Parts: sequence; C-alpha cells; structure tokens
Amino acid sequence: MIGSRLPRRMAEAARPDDPPLEVFVFDAAQRRLGRTDTDLDRRFNEQIDELLAAGIPVGACITLARADGLEDALRARGLSLVIARDAFLRYSREGATVIGF
Repeated sequence: MIGSRLPRRMAEAARPDDPPLEVFVFDAAQRRLGRTDTDLDRRFNEQIDELLAAGIPVGACITLARADGLEDALRARGLSLVIARDAFLRYSREGATVIGF
C-alpha cells in the first residue's frame, strides 16, 4: 500500500486482535520519497509522514535509498530501511497479506 489513505484507514478500523499493519515503499514509489517537484510528490510525502506520525511502520529498500543518496534522510524521517528481498521473504514467512497499487 503506497501513497494512499488506505493504510491509515485500515489502522483506524483495526481491532485489537488484528495483525499489525505495515507499509513498505518500493521501486518507483520509493523514488518519490524526498521529492517535492510536483503536487503529487508533496502529497505522497505528506501521506508517508502522516502514517509515521500515526505510529504505522513505514519501510523502504535500503539499496535504492543508498543509490539515490537518501539513506540518512529517510532514516531521519523515521523510515526503516531493509533489503527489499528480506522484507518480502519475511512477509511470505509470516503469511502476510500484501496489497499493492
């Protein structure tokens, strides 16, 4: 779930026994992190910051972050940076439901 209000709404509607919600930003969406060139870029980054402020964990690929020179900036914002492969393997092992768009 990337750059939408859905993760926040899901967290608000979650019951105490629901599995935790987590957002992982990857590929083209990750490249928008830190950009402010367009209204879409600014809205996307505002939504990510709102998720973080609401306590929803947001992760991103450390390899892309390093390639874009954004590793320190993303960590400072509160994003957890991991190798995407490791995140996807964890989701698979946990039987997570992954929603992407």
